[in-house]
Amino acid sequence: MGRSGAARAEGLYGVHPGVAMVQKWVAELKRKTGRSLEDWVTLIKKDGPKDEKSRREWLKSKHKLGTNSAWWLAERADGKGGEDSDPDSYLKAAEGYVEEQYSGAKALLRPIYDELLSLSRSLGEDVKACPCKTIVPFYRQHVFAQIKPTTNTRVDLGLCLTDYNSKSKTGKLPKRVIDTGGAAKKDRITHRIEIKSIGEIDADVKKWLRAAYELDE
Repeated sequence: MGRSGAARAEGLYGVHPGVAMVQKWVAELKRKTGRSLEDWVTLIKKDGPKDEKSRREWLKSKHKLGTNSAWWLAERADGKGGEDSDPDSYLKAAEGYVEEQYSGAKALLRPIYDELLSLSRSLGEDVKACPCKTIVPFYRQHVFAQIKPTTNTRVDLGLCLTDYNSKSKTGKLPKRVIDTGGAAKKDRITHRIEIKSIGEIDADVKKWLRAAYELDE
């Protein structure tokens, strides 16, 4: 795909914690619902609506399934979602998620992403980058940062700085570190830094990225 450096390195990404959650859901499905994953897929294809959205509503209304179960089953019946419960499939899909995020008009942002990815992973061996379809979050114990190509000209580095006042020795947040309102909504990502060029990944960015990492002990 023509990407240099870290973007294609062996072991670049870790398995998203959500994969284990879906694996657990699959394992417990028959005990909780009376049907295995395969049984549900067969039933949906035989008796359910034809489109995925209608299938989700049908599973919730007729079969009283929760939103997540209805969503996952409707996807599986449509031949999608296998990467959600298989680590190898997830890791293969993860590279595609990143390629898609930085395609087209956003391709020029890829060097910024690669630099932030390398910087984040260099914080410690316990850092895992786990791409999703629209963002790349970083985990230690929890999500402590994320990279998002927000516009065609800007990447946002999201940071979890919930407890920086009481735990961090890095001082007052500068204006550049923008409050997202995440703390009030109980989101992990509470602040963001707008980055439009590699040159903007300076000592200040490194300082607050490390602060977020160290707060997640």
